[in-house]
Amino acid sequence: MIAPTEPRRSAPSGGLAVLLVVTVLSALAAPQTKALYGLLPGGPTSIARPAAPHAPAIRRPALGATRAVAFALAQRGKPYRWGAQGPGAYDCSGLTWAAWQAAGVAIPRTAAGQLAGLPRVRGQLQPGDLVIYPSRGPSRRHVAMVVASGRMVEAPGHRLPVRSTSIRPGYLGAVRPGGGR
Repeated sequence: MIAPTEPRRSAPSGGLAVLLVVTVLSALAAPQTKALYGLLPGGPTSIARPAAPHAPAIRRPALGATRAVAFALAQRGKPYRWGAQGPGAYDCSGLTWAAWQAAGVAIPRTAAGQLAGLPRVRGQLQPGDLVIYPSRGPSRRHVAMVVASGRMVEAPGHRLPVRSTSIRPGYLGAVRPGGGR
């Protein structure tokens, strides 16, 4: 007797992959679900209202940014280690550097280099943008990646794993790898 075979499945299309990433981002930012609806294909191209008074508004991301965000979010739970750039551990700038490398975009390796060497964000923050904070650590800078309205992913420091958290006020500047919009 010949065993039945399962039908061969084709690889998901690019549109399906983007939809999957947007769905994951929506689940992570449940309080902002209505705002994230605007990121779906065919939905509004920008979100006019921030999720909270201090949370910046967010626009539809470019494809490279979508890939960088998906990569960074997939690293959650991995340990922090000074100077690490993956795959087993990350420091803050190692995480943002590796995420943009995975998206095919070369950026400076350090938070200070990212702040100095990338185009400044003018207007709304978008997924994939990097926000740079002052720090008491050795580099005097900390960097995180915007993943949704009012949310970022970061490798925060010693004894704290890569995590998703609210965007904190007081950052020094925001930059956009790849130029973007």
